[in-house]
Amino acid sequence: MSNPKHILVLRLSAMGDVAMTVPVLRAFSIQYPESKITVVSRPFFKPFFNDIPNVNFFAIDLNKRHKGFLGLLNLFSDLKKLKIDYVADLHNVLRSKIIRTLFFLFGKKVAATDKGRKAKKELTRLENKIFQPVKSMFENHVETFSKLGFPINLSNPKFTEKAVLSAEILKEIPFFKGMKKIGIAPFAQYESKVYPLDLMQQVIDDLATNSNDIILSLWRWKKEIDLLNQLQNNHKNVIVLAGKYTLKQELAIISNLDVMLSMDSANAHIAAMLGIKVITLWGATHPFAGFKPFNQPDEYCITSDRIKFPLLPTSVYGNKKVIGYENAMRTIFPETVVEKTISVL
Repeated sequence: MSNPKHILVLRLSAMGDVAMTVPVLRAFSIQYPESKITVVSRPFFKPFFNDIPNVNFFAIDLNKRHKGFLGLLNLFSDLKKLKIDYVADLHNVLRSKIIRTLFFLFGKKVAATDKGRKAKKELTRLENKIFQPVKSMFENHVETFSKLGFPINLSNPKFTEKAVLSAEILKEIPFFKGMKKIGIAPFAQYESKVYPLDLMQQVIDDLATNSNDIILSLWRWKKEIDLLNQLQNNHKNVIVLAGKYTLKQELAIISNLDVMLSMDSANAHIAAMLGIKVITLWGATHPFAGFKPFNQPDEYCITSDRIKFPLLPTSVYGNKKVIGYENAMRTIFPETVVEKTISVL
């Protein structure tokens, strides 16, 4: 495009979904260096975008100024001052629809991500299931930018350099240098996506006992610290990081990993957006639903046995329970997880 353009990007939540926008926006910034992006999201997610050229961050205030319908009018008023040319609605929910519609009424070109709900429903329904991959969310976001006249190529992704770790972090992890570093994120929002803890214990014990690698147990929420300490099991090379660092510091640590072992959760997408190899374990959900971490080969996704549990996947997000499928992830053997982790290292 001949003149610099300013694109407003709306993606308010959740953590994993916000992280999935990062590879697309990074590719955009490289391929359209003359254009500018402003991302509207929750303040907590700002560190995700700190290292992307020509990307500014606008923190939405859902507690006060931007709360409720009048708050949306305030939000539109605030954003309108930024001299926006285009709007890319990567969230496509009621709140973002209202904002993009207001911009449309003021003559701006807008586009919204098609989340492929029909195809996902066909993939996860229990009867007449159509078991085939749907478009990834990355493809869907690329299509949104294409509608605005900005085709994006994701085939040759670029990532930032590993972060330089602070003295504070190196004090906590004094033997960080010169050793392979395995991140393990053993939890997810929904139980149907969490690998049974007794099996995860076997994985961690095997990795910790039979190697000199460092295993960093990662999870943001303090409420899981007791379980993480249990999984640590007195291994000197297993370190629990939950609740100790800011998101910015956690991103720095993750950027220095050699591999991340994660559930189908935000941690997988955060590691992938930083260019880290990511092994994922899948229970009620499946990578066919479009949420496979960015730039990861299919063989890094270890799925539950569909011969024993043919109705899988039973959910897009893991929030639906199917009687008799509670133990689907037990068909993923700890030996398989350990072997895959070692092979990726």
